[in-house]
Amino acid sequence: MRFHHDPDGTRLPIKLDTTTNGEFAPRPLDPVHHHARALARERAGHHSRKLGLSRREFLVSASGAASTLLAMNAAYAAAGMTGGRYEIPREAALDGDLAAAAVEGDEFIFDVQGHFVTPDGAWLKQVPSGKRPLSGMPKAGCALAGKAGERSYLQCLGPDEFIKDVFMDSDTDLMVLSFVPSTREGEPLTIEEAAATARIVEKLDGTHRLFLHGRVNPNQRGDVEGMEALAKRHRIAAWKTYTQWGPEGKGFFLDDDVGLAFIERARKLGVKNIAVHKGIPFGPKSYEHSTCADVGRVAKRFPDVNFLIYHSGFVPGAAEGPYDPRRADGIDALVTSLAQNGVKPGGNVYAELGSTWRYLMREPDSAAHALGKLLTHVGPDNVLWGTDSIWYGSPQDQIQAFRAFQIAPELRDRHGYPEITAALRAKVFGLNALKVYQVPQDVLKKHVRTDRVARLREDYRRRRDPAFATYGPKTRREFLNLRAWGG
Repeated sequence: MRFHHDPDGTRLPIKLDTTTNGEFAPRPLDPVHHHARALARERAGHHSRKLGLSRREFLVSASGAASTLLAMNAAYAAAGMTGGRYEIPREAALDGDLAAAAVEGDEFIFDVQGHFVTPDGAWLKQVPSGKRPLSGMPKAGCALAGKAGERSYLQCLGPDEFIKDVFMDSDTDLMVLSFVPSTREGEPLTIEEAAATARIVEKLDGTHRLFLHGRVNPNQRGDVEGMEALAKRHRIAAWKTYTQWGPEGKGFFLDDDVGLAFIERARKLGVKNIAVHKGIPFGPKSYEHSTCADVGRVAKRFPDVNFLIYHSGFVPGAAEGPYDPRRADGIDALVTSLAQNGVKPGGNVYAELGSTWRYLMREPDSAAHALGKLLTHVGPDNVLWGTDSIWYGSPQDQIQAFRAFQIAPELRDRHGYPEITAALRAKVFGLNALKVYQVPQDVLKKHVRTDRVARLREDYRRRRDPAFATYGPKTRREFLNLRAWGG
């Protein structure tokens, strides 16, 4: 059998489902989303028969991705959701060259928010005997499960699967490994384990394709004091923090005593990139610390520091419309904070799209407004590509969808949003990240295109077998189970 994964072709290449990154509860699909999925599956059967292919062969092809996005267009338009669309010729569903032109590309792709769960890490010592954390994740049922002990299914989430999802099944060139909020004892990925994963990738040809965040919870005893040791032991590309998280459930502001001490320590250590999680509140208690009101204030106060706003302040489930200065959360709050503090587009604040774009793929009107506001007010040079994968499986579907997405001309005319051109996409996909994450020139000029990872990818794609599956929780029960173990 050629295909190990989903040989019957039941999974769509563009994943339209309720999966989350574990930081917000799954939101049910609306009737329009169910219609889009049903239409995509129906068309896959029709088009595959017409081309003389199996369903799985068709869905793995560029035409399979194009056909799925076209079905989403049709369903959204029928529901009056026309603020944004995937610009793909209708003929691409049956014409591989047209499909490839729409969903494939050779952009430099630097994903600044990736995650990995180490399958045998120290965090498991905190899990009671008999419990099976993450076992409900869709990807936990791979061929490795059940071969070596009660938690062998965690090998399905290990480094080999990570490398396949990120570097074989997607066009991602470089990735930053980030961290989730947790106590030190409950971290599902420690900095040491992240560094070990980076070394696994480097051994493929000595190429530095993975960068590391240093996780800092400045409201947790010892974290600020430990930053110097982290910087000495590891090549820290940025500090990752969550203002709405705290060991006692209380967050902090970037410009209160806790936040200022953290920023000053980062400056002293010479790693002046601060990746701060904003938006996606962790519940009513954390709401005030999840908003972006403090971002503009610290950006103005510390012009020598880059503030990378992970998730761009986006709140899943809250519709994005034209900029409203009265709104106290979401992307609008970020825009207001920058404007009030004189931080202009192209300044020292960057908006990152992890989970934000993945969620917006199912909401074309909100997607058009969200991207339009970020590109206009934060700046076309300051929007960063991130996918929050592995939680969403391989990031290839997010890449393909972004390659094709366009803001409707009516919204561009009315609100001054830019057209999303190929040049603008290339900036977002990776070029903008080079302003803040320093990448050696030999990696950019040589290794990204010709190292062993690139050669393995080229060989693999002659017989590609993507899973089209996700890791993150899809139901409230899975979400609560993940949160219970520090995820």
